[in-house]
Amino acid sequence: MKDKEAFSQLYDLYLNKIYRFIYFKVPTVSETEDLTAQTFLKIWQSVLGHKIKLNESFQSYIYKIARNLVIDYYRSQNKEKGNVALEEAVNIARTEILERQTDAKMEMERIALQLKQLKSEYREIIVMHFIDELTVKEIAAVLEKKRGHIRVMIHRALKALKDVQKA
Repeated sequence: MKDKEAFSQLYDLYLNKIYRFIYFKVPTVSETEDLTAQTFLKIWQSVLGHKIKLNESFQSYIYKIARNLVIDYYRSQNKEKGNVALEEAVNIARTEILERQTDAKMEMERIALQLKQLKSEYREIIVMHFIDELTVKEIAAVLEKKRGHIRVMIHRALKALKDVQKA
């Protein structure tokens, strides 16, 4: 019973963060919802199978699962749709984003459009660090890179974002 209660608390704590993380990576809200649900399902299966690694933070573990599910999603899309380019998926996402008209979503759309103009790795770094508030150490664990490399990527991503905002 304790596992269910603890998982419920983790779910409440990370649901919005993981949803937002995936939202910026896939073209539609329904796919975002599906991948978010799959992320938590995988975590629950890991808890039941006692497969959670204790040597990394839970936050980096959950983001790594979500990131891998997004990668798998695009791999399956490429197979199903005859190698649809990622750029086409981004264009579809932009179209759907523009259709949402609430004030809160309009701000999200503006940020999303700017981020989508960045290279994928820069967009990912900015979302993890500034939106989801992961530390450099946690991002390094998720991306399996050194901390120094992550710091350099954050700096470059911010410069690229400033350039996009000027354009």
